[in-house]
Formats: sequence, C-alpha cells, structure tokens
Amino acid sequence: MTQRVVRWALVLCLLVPLAAVAGLEELIVTAKPSVVAVGVYNATNSPRFGFRGTGFVVGKGDMVVTNAHVLPDPLPTREQGVLAIVTPKGGAGQQMRNATLLGMDRAHDLALLRIEGAALPALPLADGGTSPREGMSVAIIGYPIGGVLGFTPVTHRGIVSSITAIVLPAPNSQALNAQAIKQLRHGSFDIYQLDATAYPGNSGSPVLDVASGQVVAVINMVLVKGSKESALTHPSGISYAIPVRFVNDLLKDR
Repeated sequence: MTQRVVRWALVLCLLVPLAAVAGLEELIVTAKPSVVAVGVYNATNSPRFGFRGTGFVVGKGDMVVTNAHVLPDPLPTREQGVLAIVTPKGGAGQQMRNATLLGMDRAHDLALLRIEGAALPALPLADGGTSPREGMSVAIIGYPIGGVLGFTPVTHRGIVSSITAIVLPAPNSQALNAQAIKQLRHGSFDIYQLDATAYPGNSGSPVLDVASGQVVAVINMVLVKGSKESALTHPSGISYAIPVRFVNDLLKDR
C-alpha cells in the first residue's frame, strides 16, 4: 500500500509541470495577437516606424495600454510624425495603425491609447480582488529588442519573486534624484519584482498569470547594470511591474 502511494505521488509530481507547460503554450497562442509594438511613424524617417516600447490591447479592442515613459515627451507634432502601433505577424501580416493619447497616469507610469481601425483581440484584466502572490507563475510577452528581429512578440516566463514598495529609502540626501522626490510626494505603493528576464523594449509588456491568462501587472522598469545597451548582453534577470489595478483605474469611464 505504501509503495502504491509513493508511485502515485511520483506520477502527480510529473504531471503538474507538464500541465503548467501546456497552459503556457495555450496562453502564448491566445495572448500574442493582443501584444503590439508602440512607437512614432514618420514617412520621411528611416525606418519610418520608430519603435519605443510594448503595449497590449484592452477594453473593446480599440485601446492599448503602455508605459507613460514609452511615449515621447512632448508628443510629436504633425511634422514630427504620429503615434502608432504595429500589430504582431499573423495570417494577415503586420498592420500599422495610428494612435492617439486617451489618458495618462504618470504617477504609476501608465498611458492609454486609442487606436484606429477594426477591433483587435483584447487581453482580460485581473479585477481588484485578485492579487498575485509570491511564487505565482507568470509570463511576459513583448518586444525585448524592438524591430531588430522583426516585430514578433517574444515570451519570457518566471515567477513573482517579491512584492515590495516602489519607494526605497535613499542612503543619503544626495542619492535622492528628481524622480525619487516626485514619487515620495505621490506616496509609496507596492510593485512586483519578477524573477524573469526583461529588456528595455519590454517596457509596457503585459505580465500574465499563467493559470488564469489574465493580466496582473505591466512591466515598468528593468534593473540593469550600466547602459541600456549592456542590458542586451548582460541582463540582470530582475524586472519590476506595476499592479493591474492602476490600469483598471485608468480605464474607468472609458
């Protein structure tokens, strides 16, 4: 009897990882059409589309969420170009669509765009009652190195390794920069530290709960040593994400 129990325990240990892999494979197929490249289009530039970061489709398929810092500041004039998104490669190939700024939450580094054309498949968002726990399996889908390899979304997987306050105490007053002071004025809030490799182009990528397929956070910043260029060759493997509840707030009354 004891041997039978042990055998069943071993079988279950093997089946759980296989189920997780199967769930991730299905999630990637479902979610990739909703993840877009965000940038500025100018017909006189080369390349015409200047990639700036990642975004994902929400709502009724006519809105895109990204990071506020992904957008140029100030926004481009008509002569400089227009905000635009590029859809992933699919059966119909890539499409570029003009976008306009619909709303912004600079305190949480989020922006909401309205896109032209037919509705795209939207990603489901976790509600306010769903909070990720440390150890949760997540997937990041985005454009880690822009258009270098073509605008095809790339997936990285990992876990929520820590839930921590975004404002960390500075060792001395000289270490407080303008961004840190601004954040202190707005107040601290929890962010998710992820044990998953993300690159500068992943800014604005959705963080998906592998089990439910829902967006639980938005990639905000990557902890890198040195320049952005060095992140491509020496990624730290530590990323940070903004909780999706702030996306839900931005979408209210839209």
